[in-house]
Amino acid sequence: MGRTTTLASQVVHVDSPTEQRNPRTTDIDRMSSLGILSMINSEDRRVPQAVNEVLPDLAVAVDYAAEALRNGHRVHYVGAGTSGRLAVLDAAELVPTYNVPDGWFVAHHAGGARALQKAVENAEDDAAGGAAELSAAVKRGDFVLGLTASGRTPYVLGALLAASQKGARTGLVSGNPQAMRPAGVDVLIAVDTGPEVIAGSTRMKAGTAQKTILTAFSTATMVKLGRTYSNLMVSMRATNAKLRGRTLRILREATGASEQDCADALAEADGDLKVALMRLLCGVDVNTATALLAASGGHVRDAVTACAAWSARSA
Repeated sequence: MGRTTTLASQVVHVDSPTEQRNPRTTDIDRMSSLGILSMINSEDRRVPQAVNEVLPDLAVAVDYAAEALRNGHRVHYVGAGTSGRLAVLDAAELVPTYNVPDGWFVAHHAGGARALQKAVENAEDDAAGGAAELSAAVKRGDFVLGLTASGRTPYVLGALLAASQKGARTGLVSGNPQAMRPAGVDVLIAVDTGPEVIAGSTRMKAGTAQKTILTAFSTATMVKLGRTYSNLMVSMRATNAKLRGRTLRILREATGASEQDCADALAEADGDLKVALMRLLCGVDVNTATALLAASGGHVRDAVTACAAWSARSA
């Protein structure tokens, strides 16, 4: 089948499954509304299995990202069109969900902010533009994850090659398993969702797969970094009444303490859920809880283990 060259600036056309006609949906324009929706839903059910098949590669990307962030570096997303918009969404949602520091996740979208709502002509074809943007933004030790349904978007491939040359590790989420690994890509995550319901409409299954992969990637990275305790969000930013109520519920579920004790612990911790959690789980004061968390890099599970060891030595 088709293949790409190893030069991001010289990309040869690759026959992508997403561009092919889907033999299962050729009569979609003859269907009722319910029939159309059922046909789309039937195709969408193929996405989870396709993602499941690339989990080993995705795990490598998670480990690269976690290592970068632990060492004070950043994670960059690079995409165009639907891929870029999904990347921007994932990076934005990590801030309120896990209270990530500014700059931990940076999304680069071909055409910039105005391309989020309107197509910018030729932006995704600009390999040199992608290379220039990432060359200026990336430092050695960062991790860069590109996303492209076709596996050949010049803006993305140019960006990845430039990032690699700057000393960053790189990964590519591609919807084209037939394409060769581009130059400068350390881990290729090639998910095969097959032909779209509407030929070439990659905001459908290919986009769903990318959203699934991005959510799993960033969530797993947050878990590895201790931004959760068990399956509870303990690094969230309580910016409204709903989230403040959720903070209290999380603390009660994690510790089994009464609502009043949890409210008191949160007040003592100045609203810091992790500190309040350590306060109740380990029976230590706020200063000790803060110190234990700092020593563990903010990883609650590790801090609790260290607290238990510290208590045993002090007994």
